[in-house]
Amino acid sequence: MKSYSVQEINAILKGELVGNTTQNIDGLEQLKNAKPNQMTFIGSIKYERLWESSKASAAIVNENIRIEPGEGRAFIKVKNADLAMAKLLEEFDPGPPPFEIDIHPTAVVHDSAIIGKGVKIGAHCYVGKNVTLFDGVILYPNVSIFDDTSVGAQTVIWSGTVIRERTEIGAQCIFHTNVSIGADGFGYRPSDDGRGLVKIPQIGNVVIGNLVEIGSNSCVDRGKFSSTIIGDGCKIDNLVQIGHNSVMGRFCIMAGHSGLAGSVTLGDGVMIGGSASIKDHTVIESGAVVGAGSGVMNDVAAGKTVLGYPACDSREMLKQWVALRKLAKN
Repeated sequence: MKSYSVQEINAILKGELVGNTTQNIDGLEQLKNAKPNQMTFIGSIKYERLWESSKASAAIVNENIRIEPGEGRAFIKVKNADLAMAKLLEEFDPGPPPFEIDIHPTAVVHDSAIIGKGVKIGAHCYVGKNVTLFDGVILYPNVSIFDDTSVGAQTVIWSGTVIRERTEIGAQCIFHTNVSIGADGFGYRPSDDGRGLVKIPQIGNVVIGNLVEIGSNSCVDRGKFSSTIIGDGCKIDNLVQIGHNSVMGRFCIMAGHSGLAGSVTLGDGVMIGGSASIKDHTVIESGAVVGAGSGVMNDVAAGKTVLGYPACDSREMLKQWVALRKLAKN
């Protein structure tokens, strides 16, 4: 178990040490749950009141915090407590499960697959024909990668993930458990006799940029033609649906249970809140924000924040909610 003195932690964070404690720190925890051997953080003055009852011996705090640590306790003052805590979490991270052998004997790897240096493939993985795994790729047990797919260097793919044929994945991505990449898009038309639905072939693929992270049980469907595209640096939460032929710009964020219907286009830096849904063929321009639970039916201009169902300008929607509340009271 890793353990640090508060002076050693301050040297890592390069903050200002206020007060002191002789208690070594061997873990991190929230204010309410912290024990004397754990460090916590205070990122806002509204949480100052919780410090007195906290059992933590030390805390990372923002520079504007007004309280003192107290006897036998210490603060490390920094410009941004959230970022400093993230840096310290890296120090305490125990790391992922180790591989005892680089390529497990139960893995099935096609003879035509190209395997880079330092690649690790866990038990019961499947690597298909003409797949390329670049240097340092890690496949945890029970990952399936189908034919003609390429996976960029240092990408990590967790158990249960299935990556369908012809997918292109960039470097340093993380796919968490049970991600689905490249399943058929949702496309049907009424049959000629009117008695059922005819499946429309989905012959495109998925293209994912560098530094993309996709949460557990999220799905990215292949294009009907051409590609479904996820740009560099996008972060996708658990249980998110990306419909066929959608295009996400760089560094977009999608929170859990949100979804893009087919052929949605996002600019760079778009943020979509949890459980929000975006209608097909909608364009959301760079820097726009979609509030949680919203239903976007029309295009959204760059930098605009929308809210509600159907979504509209957030300030207008808040005015509507206030008016409805007043009506309900009368």
